[in-house]
Amino acid sequence: MSERFTETLKRESEPLWTQAVEHRFVGELFAGTLADEVMASYLVQDHRFLDSFLILLGAAIAASDSFEARLRLGRFIGMVSGEENTYFLRAFDALGVSEEQRATIADTKPTAGFKAIMREAAASGSYAATLAVLNVAEWLYLDWAMRAPGTLPQNFIHAEWITLHYNQDFRDFVGFLRRELDRAGPGEAEVSRDFFRRAVTLELAFFDAAYEGGE
Repeated sequence: MSERFTETLKRESEPLWTQAVEHRFVGELFAGTLADEVMASYLVQDHRFLDSFLILLGAAIAASDSFEARLRLGRFIGMVSGEENTYFLRAFDALGVSEEQRATIADTKPTAGFKAIMREAAASGSYAATLAVLNVAEWLYLDWAMRAPGTLPQNFIHAEWITLHYNQDFRDFVGFLRRELDRAGPGEAEVSRDFFRRAVTLELAFFDAAYEGGE
């Protein structure tokens, strides 16, 4: 049996993929020892590109050739706009991050890079390009979240960030994204590889940047 296209992309992204999912940030998140300053820096930046992420999802809906896929992507937009965005707001309150701070803190280089690659993929009109970026953004997070220990941290900021990325609905969504890229990606293999690899590089840099900003 031949290797799945998404598995090939992941394998070709090594060692960056494994370095991201085994990052210091992830280990400290699991242990509940992540400094508030680091978590605040990370969440401010992660929330910063939510707008571009919604544009990417909308572009995937527009480029898809499947009504069922459009419905699935649309439901995910609802979750991101609701449950996940509410988590951010609650976390900012608990961490003492004001709206003014969220508005004035500068984008880190990886944040600017994520905004750019999401908008680039969206503007390309390529379903494969949008799926490549979405697969990295969601599958890589599922991969690290699946490594969480059985006992979650007591701090809801840490615990809920884990469970947002490790629950049955999220696992099903990642499975859907992979199947779609397995289907659409081989026809635009080089485009898929390019966007996938660049997105993995940005994910690793994003974890690193949380410490540069937080410490």
